[in-house]
Amino acid sequence: MAVTFARPMHPGEFLREEYLIPLNMSAGKLAKALDLPRTRIERIVREEIGISTDTALRLGRFFSTTPNFWLNFQQAYDVETESAKLARAIDHITPYDTQAD
Repeated sequence: MAVTFARPMHPGEFLREEYLIPLNMSAGKLAKALDLPRTRIERIVREEIGISTDTALRLGRFFSTTPNFWLNFQQAYDVETESAKLARAIDHITPYDTQAD
């Protein structure tokens, strides 16, 4: 039986689906409120780039969350996607505590 895993959710997808769409807010309107270039928010919601510390601070303030909410979301996404890409290379690394001296 094959095990399938759900793909990790990009924080831009979350921003789009849980905030922008329900609030009927465009990326441009959010960018203006955050004093950011429109293209930055557009690229985040298109899942082309991640959320930087600068953007996380602004999103946290605007949406009454914490910056860490957005940064942790980004970090979890990065770990999941990189783990999948590097799985074979990581599997070849012997943990230090099991190495013979």
